[in-house]
Amino acid sequence: MNSGLTLSGDMVLVLMLLGLTVFLFVTELVRLDVAAICMMVLVGLLGLIPADQLFSGFASNAVIAIIAVMILGAGLDRTGVMNTVSSLIVKIGGPAEPRIRTLIAGTVGLTSSFMQNVGATALFLPVVSRISARLDLPLSRLLMPMGFAAIVGGTVTMVGSSPLILLNDLIQTSNRSLPPGAEAIQPFQLFDVTLVGLALLAATLLFFMVASAALLPRTEEKRAASPGRTKNYFKDVYGIEGDIYEMLVTVDSPLVGMRIAEAESLAGAPLMLAIQNTDSPRLAPPADEMIWVGTVLGVMGTRDEVGEFALANNLRLQPRLRTFGRLFNPSRAGISEVVIPPGSKLIGQSIGEARLRSRFGISVLAINRRNEIITEDLREEVLVVGDCLVSHSTWRDLANVARDKDFIVATDIPKEEQRPQKVLHAVSFFGLSLFLILFTDFQLSVALMAGAIGMVLTGVLSMDEAYSAVSWKTVFLMAGLIPLGIAMEVTGTAAWLAEQVLALLGDVPQLVMQLVLALMATLFTLVMSNVGATVLLVPIAINIALATGGNPAVYALLIALSTSNAFILPTHPVNALIMGPGGYKVKDFVRVGAFMSVLFMTVMLFMINLVY
Repeated sequence: MNSGLTLSGDMVLVLMLLGLTVFLFVTELVRLDVAAICMMVLVGLLGLIPADQLFSGFASNAVIAIIAVMILGAGLDRTGVMNTVSSLIVKIGGPAEPRIRTLIAGTVGLTSSFMQNVGATALFLPVVSRISARLDLPLSRLLMPMGFAAIVGGTVTMVGSSPLILLNDLIQTSNRSLPPGAEAIQPFQLFDVTLVGLALLAATLLFFMVASAALLPRTEEKRAASPGRTKNYFKDVYGIEGDIYEMLVTVDSPLVGMRIAEAESLAGAPLMLAIQNTDSPRLAPPADEMIWVGTVLGVMGTRDEVGEFALANNLRLQPRLRTFGRLFNPSRAGISEVVIPPGSKLIGQSIGEARLRSRFGISVLAINRRNEIITEDLREEVLVVGDCLVSHSTWRDLANVARDKDFIVATDIPKEEQRPQKVLHAVSFFGLSLFLILFTDFQLSVALMAGAIGMVLTGVLSMDEAYSAVSWKTVFLMAGLIPLGIAMEVTGTAAWLAEQVLALLGDVPQLVMQLVLALMATLFTLVMSNVGATVLLVPIAINIALATGGNPAVYALLIALSTSNAFILPTHPVNALIMGPGGYKVKDFVRVGAFMSVLFMTVMLFMINLVY
């Protein structure tokens, strides 16, 4: 590395862009993918890298590989492999909570080593709900170990997490800017990181075996909803008691001419779940649905509440379910839990603005937000990441919701259009991808895409389903930040920043330098995306290694692994996903995550220095 670098005009511009990137990621003034695209455009407008490299991120090995990984994961999910997995877990683990918890966490950890950890968590959420209900085990004792194991599992292979997939591309970029005489940094193979990752996963499982009794919350949290548990579920979990009743709107009722939203806002109004006007009866009446003489309303509440409301509003309470009996059959409809995941387009919209009834056929009955149960003025509540919506719908509508990327359905329901007859095809093409990665010289993207397109050609997934499986937000986030990483290298900004870090720390042992870099990566990950932290810090770490005589490949790997050390706050997408269904509070993540972060960093530094 050159010594005594002078801060140039291009370096100042790159530093300003770095500062703007961190600011936008921390404050979330705009979505992360939008911020990344803005940075890519600014890099081009400022002429910081050659024009032919500006959009190279979209064709990069890392971006194509992550698209293929998402499609492969969706293919395995579509064949219903997880149903078999849940049965095996219960069969092997028995009724003992520690064994079940360890088996779930270990299985999810290994699964996330070959697919995105958010995808693995979403895949297993209904599975764990099923096991929780079947064995009567608290979800709060199962979901956090599962989530943490999913994050750690991303360190077992080089395709387990976005930072590791991106790492080889960043190394290739750094190789183009090495000082004269420096040896090119070799890229990592699929299982080069496996010993470190398995040690981290084993330490995670051991941690929860030893410390779960003292650290995991013991609060009375909710159970996952399952078909046919509507009445007890409302009463036990959310304090919403009652049964389903039918009310006929008479000619003297003040509800005549009102919209459903207006009727629901009346004092003492029960939950309105179904309606029949002149057409067929249906669930989830839209807020703007009009109520006329002869309209039949399907409502839920206690008999006293419903009776008083009917009396006050000249409604005729029917003695039994004549109109809606078939609709409210537990085999057809019931209660579900739906989580708002990171990146959902519904974030920032109120329940009313989202039009969940008319668009998706679900009636929101309560919201669990960080263990706070909200049941009043639901239409005005603005949705945030991790909200757990307790809703009523048909299972068919819920299956459609489950396919929408704006939701994660936590309820265990029979999924429609599963293709168990395609299990062999899915597993075969997944195995083909692994074979090509291990025993050929094909690029990672080519090997993974071969398996993905094989699943499409054999009918495991349709092409539209493959497109839907891809998180395009992640794709644009990665592709948008890659030009900024290139600009850091070609302008010498990474080398200059490395000099400043070395000047600040002075002559310290390699282990201390590694610890500082790991702490920086951990802090960046907690306040911004792990992809952003990797792009910003890997070039700096490589230049520090070159200046101090360290192994630049190891220093780069250290950063990519440290970005998985995201346990202390529910800012990681996996943590946000499990927070609602598990009934966790922020203090739960701080309490358990603090110990987990220290353990992760200790084991990671020990294994990196032992293996490399």
